Amino acid sequence: MQISHAPPDYNCPFCRIVAGEGSERTLPEHVVRRYERVTVFMNPRWWENNRGNVLVVPNEHYENLYELPTDYGTPILEAQRDAAIAMKLAFECDGVSTRQHNEPAGNQEVWHYHLHVFPRGKDDHLYGAKSFWAPADELMELTERLRDCWPD
Repeated sequence: MQISHAPPDYNCPFCRIVAGEGSERTLPEHVVRRYERVTVFMNPRWWENNRGNVLVVPNEHYENLYELPTDYGTPILEAQRDAAIAMKLAFECDGVSTRQHNEPAGNQEVWHYHLHVFPRGKDDHLYGAKSFWAPADELMELTERLRDCWPD
């Protein structure tokens, strides 16, 4: 099913991150883990009580869930699980949430499939909070903490 919202000359920031080039706000150093088919990196966009969320992206460009081949299910799930375990250890959070958006009406803003993994606290109000751009030093600190706790 082909449903595209990317402009014809779209320069995908997530493809640049996967390629090791980085993007406007995400440096190559913010990649937490690379797998054969997916990459996990620290999201520079944070929510007030949920700092340190990551994005899981396929290494090949697929705009959304409609295009994503089903054989990506296991690699994405494995990376998602590893991120959740690392968050529990690194941030001592109460829980973890995941979410994935498709198309503008579904709140998708970057035209490359991505899955959010959030550290959660009791009554953290994630879904009502406003986002902000993470301070560079804090972004790097939490990236390193996650890396140090990543399961083998």
